[in-house]
Amino acid sequence: MSKIAAIVGGGVIGGGWAARFLLNGWDVRVFDPDPEAPRKVSEVLARARRSLPMLYDVAMPSEGEITYCTSLEDAVTGATWVQESVPESLELKRKVLQGIGEFISPDAFIGSSTSGFTPTALQEGHPHPDRVVVTHPFVPVYLLPVVELVGSSKNASEDIEKAQDILRSVGMYPLRVRAEIDAHIADRLLEAVWRESLWLVKDGIATTEEIDNAIRYGFGLRWAQMGLFETYRIGGGEAGMAHFLAQFGPALKWPWTKLMDVPELTDELVKTIADQSDAQANGATIADLEARRDRNLVVILRALRQQDQAAGKLLLEHEENELKTPLTETVPMVTVRRVVPVDWTDYNGHMNEGRYGQVFSDAADAIMRHVGADLAYIDEGNSYFTAETNVTYLAETHAADPFVVETRVIQGEGKKLRLFHEMRREHGGELLATCDQFMLHVSLETRKSCPPRPEVLARVEALAKSHAEA
Repeated sequence: MSKIAAIVGGGVIGGGWAARFLLNGWDVRVFDPDPEAPRKVSEVLARARRSLPMLYDVAMPSEGEITYCTSLEDAVTGATWVQESVPESLELKRKVLQGIGEFISPDAFIGSSTSGFTPTALQEGHPHPDRVVVTHPFVPVYLLPVVELVGSSKNASEDIEKAQDILRSVGMYPLRVRAEIDAHIADRLLEAVWRESLWLVKDGIATTEEIDNAIRYGFGLRWAQMGLFETYRIGGGEAGMAHFLAQFGPALKWPWTKLMDVPELTDELVKTIADQSDAQANGATIADLEARRDRNLVVILRALRQQDQAAGKLLLEHEENELKTPLTETVPMVTVRRVVPVDWTDYNGHMNEGRYGQVFSDAADAIMRHVGADLAYIDEGNSYFTAETNVTYLAETHAADPFVVETRVIQGEGKKLRLFHEMRREHGGELLATCDQFMLHVSLETRKSCPPRPEVLARVEALAKSHAEA
């Protein structure tokens, strides 16, 4: 199978699809008559190139080639997968899809990013209706795995299976929608929450930020890894879902929400929501918010990956099935008190050696702050850099183990700072690991070693003296 994807519509969603395919080794052709489309897609690609590879512990495939086409024909001819991502207008989508149908190969797939229309509605008047399916993703497409896959009676089941395989090969989770329905599954759920949120703002119960905080600091975190029903099943205790429904089901008849009653979006309400949203953003630009979103998603998804759960499980499967390649035969003072987090452990069940480096680095940072080489000092252009470490591993450390690091300054003169760290089990004092760490004071302007400022040097020397005499 040739790996050529044509993206029709170069907005945020189209750009996200382009990134998904391109970074998974597909050649991508983009068609959008908007002269700004190449710039817009390039900006999405820049974010994706930074974010997507960070989800995996192996290298992704060599990036495919991207081409910006000047005609629809040039974009879709010979493509294996065509993704339509034009604005949500049924008339426009039908027109574009029919145009695509004039040039596609007989076995090519045409996926529509529509968030609301059914495949039957999109297939009307199409020369090859059996090749048209709904493939509705979520932004950012290059990080969020779910894509709602909807077919009609005109789509053969084996073709739907092939479409699923292609989507899985680029790291996505094709959620097969069992029957055609407007807005599919996910957007119908989102719309319910959106309607109630509009009423909460309209009635002065909550601001936009308070509603968002209720989600992101509460059930949104549960939903991210367990969904709705499994979360409620746990809410039922040992008796499970049946007990939960018996206990909380009657509340569904209470007039808590206005689920099906949508407030009129008057100019006043629109202004209220827009003003609150502006205040919530606190001056951040859309680009700022997108960058923040991407950073957060990477952290959440990698955390889920370590636990082999939900979207993290998909990452592991994608890595194992699509991204892994065979190995080649190459030759290659108390300053910290905490417990070992579970994501620091490895396949042997103990703390990974790389995390010891982080522990001792944190210990050195504590010493730096203590002598005045803090963030303000660093902002002024000075810091200490580690030049050499020697770590000795003496005993296993496991998840939830409390430990402390005791650090000695064994050399503190001129540009030199040498520390000796002992990591000990907090209860019992068993020695777990040691680190001999040699550091040099550096100018962040020249990136070369230089003497510390006098007040910092005085504190370093005093520490070294007191530690030597102890």
